[in-house]
Amino acid sequence: MNTANKITMSRIFLSVIILIVLMFPWHQVGIDMPEYVLNGNMTINLKYIIAGVLFIVASITDFIDGHVARKYNMVTDFGKMIDAISDKILTNTLIVVLACENMVHPVIAVIIIGRDIIVDSIKMLVGNKGKAVAAIGVAKYKTASLMVGLTLKLFYDLPFSLIPLRVSDFLLILAAVLSIVSGAKYYMMAREYITEK
Repeated sequence: MNTANKITMSRIFLSVIILIVLMFPWHQVGIDMPEYVLNGNMTINLKYIIAGVLFIVASITDFIDGHVARKYNMVTDFGKMIDAISDKILTNTLIVVLACENMVHPVIAVIIIGRDIIVDSIKMLVGNKGKAVAAIGVAKYKTASLMVGLTLKLFYDLPFSLIPLRVSDFLLILAAVLSIVSGAKYYMMAREYITEK
């Protein structure tokens, strides 16, 4: 368990904390999360702000662990695997929770999670044949759009919602579109390995 892998594992820990903050029935244990009224017509619940801050920290670790692993020669097979898993735990569990709370359209959640399942299956199949599917730029843009979109959603689209402008909705729709595009590209890249007998 090197330093890079510890940073990655911290992302999983933060993901669990985010889920607890958002899903725990605080009112049943006598805790009422404070709510604030902004601009006279916007009610902000503190639990989403807390989750947003934790999500930002967890997202930053996604960039730090890879940088540390490459710079100090800490790249391992376990690190690659746990990095991919921690990314999915962080983003996909959050998008499911927000979809259940009607903050994200369910179609977006289905597209993004469905694409991840398909792409991960493709990578596993190709890996079993001793090959690898390289990461593509579209997938990185998809991840960036998803993370920024989810962050803005947790922060009630501030300051854009004061205009009003729903930037988070645009970014999440963009992430869904890029999910489809990148999924198709991954399939095309791996098609010869998938169809070979």
